[in-house]
Amino acid sequence: MSDVSTSLPSSTAALSAARSAASPETVVVTARSVRVEPAHSSSESWFIQRINPVSRFIGALLMSLPMFITLDVVSACTALGLELVLLWIGGINPLRVLRRTWPVWIAAVGGFLTVFLYGKASGDVYFHWGIIDITQGSVSLSIATFARVGAVAMPSVILALGLDPTDLADGLVQLLHLSPRFVYGGLAGLRMMTLLKEDWHALGLSRRSRGLGDGGRVRAVATQSFNLLVLSIRRATKLATAMEARGFGGDTDRSAARVSKVHAVDWIFYAIALAIPVVALSAAVVTGNWHFAFGSV
Repeated sequence: MSDVSTSLPSSTAALSAARSAASPETVVVTARSVRVEPAHSSSESWFIQRINPVSRFIGALLMSLPMFITLDVVSACTALGLELVLLWIGGINPLRVLRRTWPVWIAAVGGFLTVFLYGKASGDVYFHWGIIDITQGSVSLSIATFARVGAVAMPSVILALGLDPTDLADGLVQLLHLSPRFVYGGLAGLRMMTLLKEDWHALGLSRRSRGLGDGGRVRAVATQSFNLLVLSIRRATKLATAMEARGFGGDTDRSAARVSKVHAVDWIFYAIALAIPVVALSAAVVTGNWHFAFGSV
């Protein structure tokens, strides 16, 4: 019996040695140039989801900035119509676009009513009462304001929906060469924002368990807000230490786990984003409706 018990440890050690020799513990690292990241959908449009996140922001600026120099119905409606048609071709139904961008249209209606009722009077007077003047010029400018708000804000919202903050941070660092410490610090802070609600709820439960939540509501909110501030500072300190431990803020160049590149589809998107305001402004000039936004009505 003793011979069997003494032979068991030796046989187990021999078996472990054989397994380690047959399958050594190795870590296979794929080269960055040949690494294939799993694809994830960042937009409802088959075209937009292929565009680099940085290119989305650049394209939104190319479409929006030229529209600020003019205030007329033709250019605004032309740009808005082109954007809706192109989004439809890209796979997003116009009705769905309107539903996804409902805050834009609320702001557009607010601008329309403001200019319609209180805009600078010009042309024929349709209605006058106190400070309200509805004239031919105010009607035209209100329609132009409504269409221009939609033409400027709608594509920007659609391009921003579904955007992955991590992919955007990678593009800002690798393509625009912004500071990794600043970009990834902002990304980490954005991720931490989602924890505020959970921290607030946990602090409230903790105070109630200690019998501190039965006082005045104002005092309780003020005290709990201070506790949340202390907790956020502690978490930020730990996060800063963790980032420094990973080489952020150092003098040496950092490598990137995810490569962000500009492809042919991005250049096609740049051309489309630039063509929309060019066509819209050209239509306003050709039809004689060009109106400089910063000039007199």
